Amino acid sequence: MIVLASASPRRKELLERAGFEFISVPAQTEEIVPEKIAVEDMPEYLAVKKAEAVLQDYPNDIILSADTMVELDGVIYGKPGDERSAFHMLRQLSGKTHHVYTGVCILANGEKESFTTCTKVEFYWLTDEEIWDYIHTGEPMDKAGAYGIQGRGAVLVKRIQGDFYTVMGLPIGEVSRRLRKLIKPSNEK
Repeated sequence: MIVLASASPRRKELLERAGFEFISVPAQTEEIVPEKIAVEDMPEYLAVKKAEAVLQDYPNDIILSADTMVELDGVIYGKPGDERSAFHMLRQLSGKTHHVYTGVCILANGEKESFTTCTKVEFYWLTDEEIWDYIHTGEPMDKAGAYGIQGRGAVLVKRIQGDFYTVMGLPIGEVSRRLRKLIKPSNEK
């Protein structure tokens, strides 16, 4: 059985679309990283922590976890705490190219596979009105960087370079290839 160590509706949706049967068990772990870890390594570090936390209760299953981070000029943009925080994030990202890193960890049969994917995202220049209109949809509040590229946030994006699904929170093509090597066809829909 595959255990998704996440409550993310986007990760669930992507796994379902790829035809996998799984259960979702959000990891109960603090998202704290050592100070000396490079920005691009943070999501993978956190994904490993999440997977290991869930493995304790599901030692004989395949554990899949992920963590996504938005970075601009060395500053990390997680999920906004409130609307003002979302506004600040989107104002900072406006007209600039930022990086979205998604770290993934798969634990199975005593083995650990982890990796990070990175996508560059360029935003249009946004007016304050455009930013507030988007914030008032409620969409940005549970997303790293305060936007959802798969939803209304798509209109903020001028271009991307890399895997679209990395920005959504799970590089499903790479994840699917790795999972299919580990599971039997009877586990697929």
